[in-house]
Amino acid sequence: MKTAIRFLALVMLVAFLAACARDVREEPPAPEPPPPPPPPVEVDRVDPRDFTDARNLDNPDSLLSQRTIYFEFDRSNVRAEFRPIVDAHAAYIQANPTARVILEGHTDERGSREYNLGLGERRGNSVEELLRAAGVASRQVEVVSYGEERPVCRESNEDCWQRNRRTEIVYTAR
Repeated sequence: MKTAIRFLALVMLVAFLAACARDVREEPPAPEPPPPPPPPVEVDRVDPRDFTDARNLDNPDSLLSQRTIYFEFDRSNVRAEFRPIVDAHAAYIQANPTARVILEGHTDERGSREYNLGLGERRGNSVEELLRAAGVASRQVEVVSYGEERPVCRESNEDCWQRNRRTEIVYTAR
């Protein structure tokens, strides 16, 4: 029996030591630090004065993003302040043979419907004449008059009427 107790004690001691033994594991090597980020790539900047670049049609710094020509009361001649805008569009249209525009002539609410349709057409034609004089092909330009039918402002005051007297340059193909 003493032998059995000694044997039992020895087995318990081995079991105890086995339970207390540390599991030695090798730690994986530390991960390598990530590579430094690549230097920033310089984005090709658009020159807002390059009127042949289609990206300037949506560039607010370019004259090509301005597509409304305003007129004086009962007049259809393009004012000097809007000629650079027309010239910029002429340069773009001439450089891009697939470009097409509709010149939409508009008027304020004063005057008869027939008179305003005629005035809207004369305003569109004035812009078209400047485009054609700059070398734009006639097949690239169309004139439409809406007269007083599509106002941007519906109040009856000078500020509102002034905003309605316009020709809008609408690109149907860029």
